[in-house]
Amino acid sequence: HMYGMMFEILYEFSVGAHINFLAKTPSPAVLLEAMQAIRPHLIVAVPLIFEKVYRSKVKPIIEKPGIRVLVKIPGLNQIVFSKVRKELLSSFGGRFYEVILGGAAFNKEVEEFMHKIKFPFTVGYGMTECAPILAYENWDTARLYSCGRPARFLQIKIDSSDPQNVAGEILVKGPNVFQGYYNNEEATKAVFTEDGWFKTGDMGVMDEDDFLYIKGRCKCMILGPSGQNIYPEEIEDAINNISYVSDSLVIEDNNKLVALIFPDRVKAKIEDEIKSINKERPAYEKITKVELMENDFERTPKKSIKRYLYQRS
Repeated sequence: HMYGMMFEILYEFSVGAHINFLAKTPSPAVLLEAMQAIRPHLIVAVPLIFEKVYRSKVKPIIEKPGIRVLVKIPGLNQIVFSKVRKELLSSFGGRFYEVILGGAAFNKEVEEFMHKIKFPFTVGYGMTECAPILAYENWDTARLYSCGRPARFLQIKIDSSDPQNVAGEILVKGPNVFQGYYNNEEATKAVFTEDGWFKTGDMGVMDEDDFLYIKGRCKCMILGPSGQNIYPEEIEDAINNISYVSDSLVIEDNNKLVALIFPDRVKAKIEDEIKSINKERPAYEKITKVELMENDFERTPKKSIKRYLYQRS
């Protein structure tokens, strides 16, 4: 795994940094205990870990009736934000420069809140075939929902008629891009354009300042009844903000969208919240059915759901 090799082994060796390995699964409790003991200077993590800390430590505080009112009042809300920021900085050891998140999409609710309180985080984008960084921006100049700007010496373009507004596949070219898959010419040919651009398999847009915004995976995109491009990751992001939801997966079944949900608690509350989400989305993106999962989803090592296991015809 190139990301782990580069930024958890080789980089630390090159600058003489200490590397600490956790002997336990990094639950929020285990992770925060380790942060207090190690007090790292840089934190690199998948979004899921950070989202769990937010939901277990931050959300219960800001949803208290009195605090909820203060958060909506200009001026007074800054007092709340400052206190939460100070507590979070302390929880993660208190001396780190920034938190770099990558490997999966960052939940928008969590990202918006962390941006509001000026928490030092940034979201990067990379893949093993590109050794691995594609885009990054320092936390204090990063933009909301973006995964940064192209890395040095790398070119990124969007395969779209309107790259700033209409999502297309993200194509890259540069010295860090691999030459091909070992002993697999067919697979190599499939991921390069005729003029040498590597096809990432991700959909996105890029603004006028070259900030990249990822919409979802090409293979996950669902074609709506009238040709609309539906990105299930965006709907899942909204569903995952429901208090009783641990995680979700939106799939297509007989031209209808179905939400597979691994719940924290009761189904009735979830269905009520799904109705609220449906009101805010166009007809072709409405969830028609909710199915609760008895067990958590099968996941990759970076905690992303193995979506292909749950697809239906």
